[in-house]
Amino acid sequence: MTLPHGFAVVLDRHTRVLDGGRALLGGQPTRLLRLTPRARPLLTGRTVRVHDRAGALLADRLLATGLAHPLVTALPPHRRDVTYVIPVRDRAAPLDRLLASIRATTPDAPVLVVDDASHDPAPVAAAAARHHARVVPLTANLGPAGARNAGLRQVTTPYVVFADSDIVLAPDTVDVLLRHFADPAVVMAAPRITGLPGPGADRWLGRYENARSSLDLGRDPATVRTGSPVSWLPAACLLARTDALTEVGGFDAGMRVGEDVDLCWRLTAAGGRIRYEPAVHAAHEHRTDPTDWFLRKAAYGTGAHPLARRHPDNIAPAVLAPWSAALLGTVLAQRRWSLPVAGGLAAVATLRNARKLRGIERPLPHAARLTALGTLATLTQGAALLTRHWWPLTAVGCLASRRVRRAAAVAAVADVALEVLGSPPSGLDPVRYAAARRLDDLAYGSGVWLSALKGRSTAALRPRIVLRTRRTRRTHPPRPPLPRPPAAHRAAEPPPRTPAA
Repeated sequence: MTLPHGFAVVLDRHTRVLDGGRALLGGQPTRLLRLTPRARPLLTGRTVRVHDRAGALLADRLLATGLAHPLVTALPPHRRDVTYVIPVRDRAAPLDRLLASIRATTPDAPVLVVDDASHDPAPVAAAAARHHARVVPLTANLGPAGARNAGLRQVTTPYVVFADSDIVLAPDTVDVLLRHFADPAVVMAAPRITGLPGPGADRWLGRYENARSSLDLGRDPATVRTGSPVSWLPAACLLARTDALTEVGGFDAGMRVGEDVDLCWRLTAAGGRIRYEPAVHAAHEHRTDPTDWFLRKAAYGTGAHPLARRHPDNIAPAVLAPWSAALLGTVLAQRRWSLPVAGGLAAVATLRNARKLRGIERPLPHAARLTALGTLATLTQGAALLTRHWWPLTAVGCLASRRVRRAAAVAAVADVALEVLGSPPSGLDPVRYAAARRLDDLAYGSGVWLSALKGRSTAALRPRIVLRTRRTRRTHPPRPPLPRPPAAHRAAEPPPRTPAA
């Protein structure tokens, strides 16, 4: 199977075109892709359109490496054979609102409302009847994962949409997501999750959630894979191939939190491709009551240990190369020699990167840029360890060490400053944003530690040192056709990999 005629991809905004179009630098993890003379004419500006087998191979390689993403406006329309599965327990009013948004654009699509043992099932059944949805009643509460699986077993269409009851779908969301399935390797796609206007949205925590919700994965499209900035998709709204979910057994019914992270990682491990598409959105009713909000953030953290047991290589709170781990340790030491040694480590990393970039024009500036990005990612991960994942240790350390107090203070201020400068929170001043950010970290970190203590394991708390990195050089296109994959945090937030060194 290959990409269809007319399929188009556009380079990621971080991908750099080098040497007049002879090489591309970017992707996740960072790599250098050299284009052969046969492949160079296929790249027009920053776009590749599929007109023949060579174009399909190049576009597929760019998608697989994260160097490019589908040009969603150019993707061909896809058939709309979908069934909606909605797990719900009691929340009849939000369910009615979601069903109305579905029926506004798809009046005849099958809709399954899985009643997960509601205390009062009558209002749920009434809301479903008003919108011609079928109720699948459960006699025992199975949780979101088990309820979704119960609905999945009733689906007969090629595609299934999972939507939580506190979601409202935009009119074009499902149509645009379906276009991604023109790529036969895609098994799942999801929109950006934004805040739903309404009571509480203008409160302090409501504005913080609109700016930095755990479900909002950002404004950039992405190929979802472990170890990348977008390594999972929230199950609040997902569109997937029914057969792909069936092949991997659906959601893990034993997980009450983090089941969406686990599903994404199992699908990618099976060879499927997952797309995050922020060009369309689904609005989510965020929690704004302080107690409810804090407890939910902590609940997200409790999924860390169950994920660590199932995916031990993917759950580390920080992923560092040896040079970046040494740099972080040097900076945290706060000695007179720290800055000179850190500078030396960065210089060595730059030279190593430059050797990997040999053959392109002016490799040293590009290598220095990679090292700078790697240093920033390293310091960001270090700040997250101090203020989020390891905050109980940081709190104890602050009682005994001035250096720990200084490092914690710098980390707490620096990460907020970077976020505010990079994407200013709408309607929320930096002081209240910083306070909400720290409470977010305290809640999530508490959940991680509770899960680690309950599981009697530190797996979810240990950083991972990557001793070997992938080579950055690639050539394209290969002579034989590429093999096709088989059809197939929120609870944990793995950090992006440090750029190569």
